[in-house]
Amino acid sequence: MRIVHIEEFFHPDAGYQVNMLSRIQAREGHRVTVIAAELEKMPSHLTAFFGKDEIERKDAEFEQSTGVRIIRLPVLCYYSGRAIFKSGLFKTVSATQPDVAFIHAMETLTGILFVWFSHRLNYPLVLDSHMLEMATRNRFSGAFRAFFRTFVTPKILRENIPTIRVVDTDYLQRHMRIPLERTELLSFGTDTDHFRPDPPTRLKVRRQYGIHEDAFLVIYAGKLDEAKGGTFLAKAIQERFEPCRDNRQIEFLVIGNCDGQYGESVDRVLSASQNKLVRLPTQRYFDLAGFYQAADLAVYPRQCSLSFFDAHSCGLPVLFEENEINSQRASNSGAVTFSPGNVSDFRRRLMELAALPSADFELMRTNARNFVLKSYNYIPVAEHFNAVLKRAAINWRKHRQGGA
Repeated sequence: MRIVHIEEFFHPDAGYQVNMLSRIQAREGHRVTVIAAELEKMPSHLTAFFGKDEIERKDAEFEQSTGVRIIRLPVLCYYSGRAIFKSGLFKTVSATQPDVAFIHAMETLTGILFVWFSHRLNYPLVLDSHMLEMATRNRFSGAFRAFFRTFVTPKILRENIPTIRVVDTDYLQRHMRIPLERTELLSFGTDTDHFRPDPPTRLKVRRQYGIHEDAFLVIYAGKLDEAKGGTFLAKAIQERFEPCRDNRQIEFLVIGNCDGQYGESVDRVLSASQNKLVRLPTQRYFDLAGFYQAADLAVYPRQCSLSFFDAHSCGLPVLFEENEINSQRASNSGAVTFSPGNVSDFRRRLMELAALPSADFELMRTNARNFVLKSYNYIPVAEHFNAVLKRAAINWRKHRQGGA
């Protein structure tokens, strides 16, 4: 198939859904194109994590290594973190002659425009939604939902556009009036062959960064902005932790860039930590495996990113805040939640995990790995995505031929 992904923010060094899915699709012989916004005008709080220097070279390297073509289009501006493309987006997509176009994040202006004009397009659409209740709390959310279910949802249902939920929530049904039976639940995942336990790498990375071989190593890898709880993390690990089971020292590895005054404040607090702390900038996505393999526990102080699956696949138990999705994920007995925003509870839970008997902690490691292997191994997950895309292309052709 000729598959086109429309994704506003794409970075070749990231580990987002479109990076993994497009790579696998190209490897399976599909002709894959990613159409994304230029990074030059992207707000700094979006680009600071991965950077935008030498993006042409990095795009070219991604294309060469994966076979995925990348097309970047100019934007007028960004509003609320969303790209407002200049004219030419629809023409560019049509020029690739796609069998199907996958529109990521259907709630964006880009997604809405594709839905509105879907009856005029010479290719079918597939939509996905990443929305959660906790991610939509702002003063305009009520008005936006009313607009969407009044003007966009009827079009999605009338044109029978396949819609994918990538998180197990009823958000689309409850707020957008799209019945759950009209959607597909296809989750995120990870490459379990790459992200896996690796004892030799564990020792190698620890030696490289001066981390004691027997230390209980806690890792955070991700953005250090307000949404991800950068300040919370810095304050939570500022006070010294006492040694845990078998007199092991608790040490920390914090990976991720900071941006602006908020980021500078986070780094100041981190640098004042009374615990041994190794601080590294953002790493390339596939290089993160070695750092997870070196650690004992992964923590997410606020919003939990897709790296949860990567860490879990490496056999890392996870500590994250209690919410709708995390409570589901913690049911695998490889993760533990803490009360949101509660530093004391975060520290208490961390100490409890560090103090677990060796056999109990190893069971958590096994549960974490098995949880991903069972439901979030991205190779079969990608096959499910491809099945939806193929079915959309077949049904669209049948509909067009029947209406001719």
